[in-house]
Amino acid sequence: MASFLPRAAPRALRFAARPVLRSQRPAIPLLRRGLATPTVAEQPRLRLGSVAPNFQAKTTHGDIDFHKFIEGSWAILFSHPADFTPVCTTELGAFAKLKDEFEKRGVKMIGLSADDLTLHDQWVSDINEVCNTSVSFPIIADADRKVAYLYDMISQDDLDNIATKGIAFTIRAVFIIDPSKKIRLTMLYPASTGRNTSEVLRVIDSLQLGDRKGVVTPIDWTAGEDVIVPPSVSTAEARKKFGEGNVREVKPYLRFTNVGK
Repeated sequence: MASFLPRAAPRALRFAARPVLRSQRPAIPLLRRGLATPTVAEQPRLRLGSVAPNFQAKTTHGDIDFHKFIEGSWAILFSHPADFTPVCTTELGAFAKLKDEFEKRGVKMIGLSADDLTLHDQWVSDINEVCNTSVSFPIIADADRKVAYLYDMISQDDLDNIATKGIAFTIRAVFIIDPSKKIRLTMLYPASTGRNTSEVLRVIDSLQLGDRKGVVTPIDWTAGEDVIVPPSVSTAEARKKFGEGNVREVKPYLRFTNVGK
């Protein structure tokens, strides 16, 4: 007597024996920025306080290793969309004119332009002529956008339209990096808007003063003006640290003092 199988069993067994077709295999989820994978190098998270990614590149001053270039100094890395463009020309000229101010603060400058090195020298000559200055800091050649992608200096619009527009332009980015190679401040601007060199100097003054004196700076602060005692320091501690008559309490959480430049 033949063994009994439920009516549904043969059908189930037939399906179980079939090979899994490619279209039937579980879908592999799309990679998202930040997800770790063993085979794909993910873009670093450029958070404030994270170590600035290192890279090697060709510049107008020769080949560099970025971390070796910093060498215990503060540094500013600022990017430009292209050589021979009007806004970029005015920006590099303005930064070049402030060479002494940046050196006084122990800050090295390095620019980046999304063009080949062969164009940089001629463009620097134009900048010097137009702005009546002398560009003395290196400019990175980044025609393949290697550094631009590493530092996320690309707009979303360009990424979305890369199939029709081709390789993405580089936005105007500023990275202020401290001697321990940590990113302390970032600024991102669209290609249409030039930056403010005075603001770059102002925030460097704020960061360096905060590191030296343990204070924070209020809105529109400039060097020499009153600063704020951070909430982590009590009023009594502040008066002991900064002087009995050098702490002005507006609210228990808002105390001003002056520590000079």
